[in-house]
Amino acid sequence: MVDVFINRPDIASGDFLGIFISASFILIFGLFYVAIFTLVKMGFLRRLYMPLAYIFWLLQIFSTYYMTIHIHSSPFTTKVMLMAMVGYLFLPHLYYYLYSLSIDKYEK
Repeated sequence: MVDVFINRPDIASGDFLGIFISASFILIFGLFYVAIFTLVKMGFLRRLYMPLAYIFWLLQIFSTYYMTIHIHSSPFTTKVMLMAMVGYLFLPHLYYYLYSLSIDKYEK
């Protein structure tokens, strides 16, 4: 059996806290984005708060970019992560659109 050795650059110990916090912020900012988006679409918050949801999404992208740079990801992996964030922007919109269509079709 042949052992496979992947040579990755070491992560500086001084970067660990920044990486940990940025990874945590990815989850937190994503939660706030979806929560505010959902509450606005449900009518519990005014549409005035929708730009705040997009600000949290932008902060999530920044945290993702910061993390991928500091863990020394390849450029391809960085692009894939950022494309996933673009998908994360559109999935709640798609879900709400499909939900609205199903309500219009079956409830009326």
